[in-house]
Amino acid sequence: QVQLVESGGGLVQPGGSLRLSCAASGSIFSRYFMGWYRQAPGQQREFVASITSGPYTNYAESVKGRFTISRDNAKNTLYLQMNSLLPEDTAVYYCNARTTVSTTWGKGTLVTVSS
Repeated sequence: QVQLVESGGGLVQPGGSLRLSCAASGSIFSRYFMGWYRQAPGQQREFVASITSGPYTNYAESVKGRFTISRDNAKNTLYLQMNSLLPEDTAVYYCNARTTVSTTWGKGTLVTVSS
């Protein structure tokens, strides 16, 4: 079982950038299919980006060209580089680790995009 802890959230102005990190422990990180999800106030949790060990990536249409997901297996860490941030990007961002038999979530980190 893997444990996940997100960090890097905070307040940023529109057009700015942030990098989120997700530190994993308790298992073999390289075996997991990793992803970022987000949940805005009053909204359902939605997919943001995912990455395999390949590392092949996939993105939600709303963040393509602005966000970049990456992983450092040697550091057991997942990243989300967020550029050109918009107010609608405001949400709690969650790290996810998936195998064929289990799914694990972090507790989330808050990103607020506002002037």
